[in-house]
Amino acid sequence: MDPELTTLAQNASLTLVTLMATDAWEHTRDGVVALWRRAWPERAEAVAAELDSTREDLAGDPAAEDELAAEWQGRIRRLLVGRPEAVAELRSLLDALAPDAAPAPAVSQHATASGDSRIYQAGRDLHISEP
Repeated sequence: MDPELTTLAQNASLTLVTLMATDAWEHTRDGVVALWRRAWPERAEAVAAELDSTREDLAGDPAAEDELAAEWQGRIRRLLVGRPEAVAELRSLLDALAPDAAPAPAVSQHATASGDSRIYQAGRDLHISEP
């Protein structure tokens, strides 16, 4: 799995779900549907319906934002894997939706261990079960 595509899909899904509750929703929805229409025309109407359904789900349960973003991350990642030419178009759409947003900072982790020491690093959640 290409980490760059995964990161792009994650950023896109978070932007998408965040904008569902804003005045920018119609423009966002139109852009996402247009992206699908060019990549997989036969799926565009289903994606439009899913976007509307996701927005309704979010309105009914605002705490579901992360869950809904994860669902869209998978859809977007599959689109990018199946249609690599859509990567540039998705980036342009994200730039248009959030022109003032700074790019996500690169994360770099470095560690050195010696002896019996252990190092645990994570970019997000970390769960450790020690016997």
